[in-house]
Amino acid sequence: MDEKCTMENLLLTTKGVCDLYLHGTIESSTANVHQAFDSALNKSLDMQDAIYQKMSQKGWYQQQQAEAEKMMKVKNQFSGIS
Repeated sequence: MDEKCTMENLLLTTKGVCDLYLHGTIESSTANVHQAFDSALNKSLDMQDAIYQKMSQKGWYQQQQAEAEKMMKVKNQFSGIS
């Protein structure tokens, strides 16, 4: 397995962990449990960002610029929602 594939797997796994910790934080029944999940979530988000930054620096995570026309269409679609 090459480094790019390994980093992609790490990023996907970390995103999944963040999702689990988010739900744990939301659903926790006590302040102590909430704090434990919240702390783990923030550490995982930091890890996810570090992996993303490394992949982006190496050109392994390409971003596309959103088209202004498409952004306006979505904005107008939801502008009437209050």
